[in-house]
Amino acid sequence: MSREYPDRPWVGIGVVAFTGERGAEQVLLVRRGKPPREGSWSLPGGAQHVGERAEAAARRELMEETGIEVGPLELAAVFDSISRDEAGAVRWHYTIIDYCGRWSAGEARPGDDVAAVAWAAPEDLPLYDLTPDALRVISEARERLFPG
Repeated sequence: MSREYPDRPWVGIGVVAFTGERGAEQVLLVRRGKPPREGSWSLPGGAQHVGERAEAAARRELMEETGIEVGPLELAAVFDSISRDEAGAVRWHYTIIDYCGRWSAGEARPGDDVAAVAWAAPEDLPLYDLTPDALRVISEARERLFPG
């Protein structure tokens, strides 16, 4: 089944990976190298494989796209990303499951379908033109991992 003009939603798995301590934390962002959203900055992630557990998919996608690993993962958010064409037909539909965790190993580098990676401080996020959903998920994940 094609991801474009699907007959059901695709499950997308993402990771909000942080490094640093509260007040100096940075989040890992990726610039997409393929559609959908080619050239846009977002959180690392991709499609879950049949038979693959969601957390395993999160760790696999993070490694494939960025070369890093995180420690324990927590559920950050679940939302739907739906894009329609000019006629109103659903062109893309992903149900996104985002996890969050703290960097534990590896040096961030672009891999798989990623054109670039960046560690971004909270005050720098506007420079990356992230979607409102991505900004909300980053904020919620930050509160989970850096309470207080």
